Amino acid sequence: MTSAHADAAEFPMPRGRCPFDPPPELTRRLSEEPVSRVRIWDGSEPWLVTRYDDVRAVLGDRRVSSQPDRSGYPAFSAAFAARGAASGSLVTMDDPQHAVLRRMLTGQFMIKRVEAMRPRIQQVVDELIDDLLSGPGGPVDLVEAFALPMPSLVICELLGVPYSDRAVFHRLSKVLVANDVSPEQTRAATEELLAFLHDLIRAKRAVPGDDLLSRLVVEQVVPGRMTEEDAAAMGRVLLVAGHETTANMITLGTAALLRHPAQLAAVREGTPDLVANAVEELLRYLTIAHLGRRRTATEDIEIGGRTIHAGEGIIPTLESANRDASRFPQPDELDVTRSARHHVAFGHGPHTCLGQPLARVELQVVYGTLFRRIPTLRLARPVDELVFKHDTLAYGIHELPVTW
Repeated sequence: MTSAHADAAEFPMPRGRCPFDPPPELTRRLSEEPVSRVRIWDGSEPWLVTRYDDVRAVLGDRRVSSQPDRSGYPAFSAAFAARGAASGSLVTMDDPQHAVLRRMLTGQFMIKRVEAMRPRIQQVVDELIDDLLSGPGGPVDLVEAFALPMPSLVICELLGVPYSDRAVFHRLSKVLVANDVSPEQTRAATEELLAFLHDLIRAKRAVPGDDLLSRLVVEQVVPGRMTEEDAAAMGRVLLVAGHETTANMITLGTAALLRHPAQLAAVREGTPDLVANAVEELLRYLTIAHLGRRRTATEDIEIGGRTIHAGEGIIPTLESANRDASRFPQPDELDVTRSARHHVAFGHGPHTCLGQPLARVELQVVYGTLFRRIPTLRLARPVDELVFKHDTLAYGIHELPVTW
């Protein structure tokens, strides 16, 4: 397809020398062309929205849609386009259907309920660190030994998914978050994971337990407010997002802190309040949702002085918004004492990440414990030799060899 706009650069854009910084071209557009066209995998040219205020405006506007079956929707890849709205994901629903289903889950992720999980999360973290310390002292891949099992175990216990089945959902999740797989692969992975969860939901309907999926079955499926298929689709989103995103954030945040010794020392020696603040700054600085949110205008709207017409695709980029100097002075510096709670790493508006209270507690426990218990933790391989996840929905590192 021939580009209709000469300035429509390819998106996603390549990163520069620092793997923790957004792509240089994205940073340039933030300051010089905050609302501009880009060209994506299928040749279409959606609008790229980069500034903090404009990103929030798009994500909070009822005149934009998240539904991937709308004409003009800028899908992440051919695989995601093929899966489309058939996946039944909360992420790709619009109100009022989205609001109805989201309300069924909101109570499960209330801050009070999640805070009650903190002692168990602390126990999981301590046990995994005990395992690390009982070993030979490295090098160890922190992803496989710590970052992946920690949130996997927590989300399994929360949902009521047997942790013994983790190999199944880890394998399928890797396909579902990848951009470089075929439509056939993503369809097959979706169907297999939904079938796995559907069988689990049927079992919980017969013998419910004290877990989130059981409560969905008892409170929503049995009274007829939700089908078993809907519950399985909801469980898929929670299971995949509940371990993939946190695991990548643990890995990437650990690498970033090890590259910034003064910031690491502040976290290791800091109070719980400082650690909580550091989590917000790391979420802002790293912004692992690096491929932007995807939307379509349902009416003509004006964003950043540009008119976006009905039917045109929009990609608001969270990582550029979180590096907007008008909101975060010296945005390219990692400063764990910065007040960064108003970042948009979890999105904004109706589709703000439902599980953010859980992610925050998990990260607070991890960063507040790992460096204190292993004060000599260090990278076993230079950062420029690490392999970063450029082609997955959540940015991260495939392997993180560490020693102590």
